[in-house]
Amino acid sequence: MYQRLFAGFLLAVCAVLSWMAWGLEAPFSYEPVGPRAYPLLLLGLLAASALVLVIKPALESGSNEEAPLSPVMVPKLLLCLALLLALAALFERLGFVLTSVAFAYGMSRLFGGRNLPSVVVALVLGLGLYFLFDRILDVPLPLGVLAALEN
Repeated sequence: MYQRLFAGFLLAVCAVLSWMAWGLEAPFSYEPVGPRAYPLLLLGLLAASALVLVIKPALESGSNEEAPLSPVMVPKLLLCLALLLALAALFERLGFVLTSVAFAYGMSRLFGGRNLPSVVVALVLGLGLYFLFDRILDVPLPLGVLAALEN
């Protein structure tokens, strides 16, 4: 019941935010897809996921009871929140590549990844996403401390 209420509320929030994002226009064109494509894509995915929860909330388990929050999960949730806040706070100062590599490494270790594969995946993810957005989609991303390497 709570999952359906939350998912319904999330659908309403997605609708309002999509309406707001539809009006996003840049005073000058600096990227080919415009400023509204990214938020609309994310809101569409979020709304689709919320719709699945409204239709069938207990996909993973057959019961309607939610598992209680275990004491082991609380520090992991707090660490995840800290990583997200650090990503937001350091994004422009350190740049996209370094913050995404650090975030991906931290999340990988949080989910039980080994050290070397976590480093490799974080580097591939950070550099790959930068290449995708900056070179292919032509969306400028901050380089931060790595700006001296660009030229």
